[in-house]
Amino acid sequence: MRLSGVAVSNAMEAGIGALWGEDPRYVRSQSAALRGRVGHVVKLTFLAKNLHKELAPAYARYIAISGSNFISNSWRPDSEATVGDASVRILLGFVGRISSNAFQEFWPDVHRLVDRKSPAKP
Repeated sequence: MRLSGVAVSNAMEAGIGALWGEDPRYVRSQSAALRGRVGHVVKLTFLAKNLHKELAPAYARYIAISGSNFISNSWRPDSEATVGDASVRILLGFVGRISSNAFQEFWPDVHRLVDRKSPAKP
C-alpha cells in the first residue's frame, strides 16, 4: 500500500514541479556545523529551487504528498480511508522526506568514516 502511495506522490511531484519549474532534488549543505546541516535538511523538505534558482515553497511537493494520500483512500480498505488516516499519512510523508534528506546529507560522511576504519583488504 505504501509503495503505491509513494509512487503516485513522486509522479505527481515530478509532473506538477516540471510544469512550475520546481527542482525537487536535494542538494547537500555547504555548512560544516551540525546545526546548519540539520536546518538545511528540514528547510529543503519544505522549499525547492524555482526557475530563477531561488528557494521558494515547494508547492508541487505539498500538493503531491497531500493529494496522493487522499487519492490512495480510493484503494484502501474503509477502515484506513478516513480523513484522519490520510492526515497521518501526510505527516508521515513529510517525515519520510526529512529522513531521505538527512540520509543524503549525512550518509557520505558516515560512509567515509566507516570505510576509513575498515581493515585493509589484501
